[in-house]
Amino acid sequence: MAVRPVVITGDPVLHRPAARVEVFDDALKALVADMVETNAAAHGAGLAAPQIGVGLRVFVWAMRNDDGVPEQGVLVNPMVRLSKIPDERPTDNESEGCLSVPGEHFPLKRADRAEVFGQDLDGNPVEFVATGWFARCMQHETDHLNGMLYVDRLDERWSKKARKAIKKNGWGKPGQSWLPGVDPDPFGHDEE
Repeated sequence: MAVRPVVITGDPVLHRPAARVEVFDDALKALVADMVETNAAAHGAGLAAPQIGVGLRVFVWAMRNDDGVPEQGVLVNPMVRLSKIPDERPTDNESEGCLSVPGEHFPLKRADRAEVFGQDLDGNPVEFVATGWFARCMQHETDHLNGMLYVDRLDERWSKKARKAIKKNGWGKPGQSWLPGVDPDPFGHDEE
């Protein structure tokens, strides 16, 4: 297991759909072990393979939930079916962050319920319902596999602020990354 660099917005792997996993082997298990280690070092709620430069449809999570789903897990080739997303404007308490937009948070409306389908590391079917912030995590990570970051979904007001933050940080071009556990934590976990 090894912590891998997390790529930052602008890297092409983050902005294109990931390939379906067809082979469930030791290489996939090693990739997932690295993802779990990287996510833990970054204090992340979830991490998708494209975020470490691998264009495959797999993500891990580490998040408590009220849905009877293990606090840590992996999904391969996931799909989500969502409840209706409310029409009202997002509030500050709906702010999301992303390891590939490090240190930034912006409000985003998401569905409160997601039916989640996919496979485990052996290719067996996995199915569960996620609610609340866990549903948000499932949507966020699945978006990564579809070549979309949460900042791509922001309303006009917050999208403008996100673009300014990305420009101010010098992101938006290929080849930029940060290494969790080595580089200063952009979300302030080093200070806790």
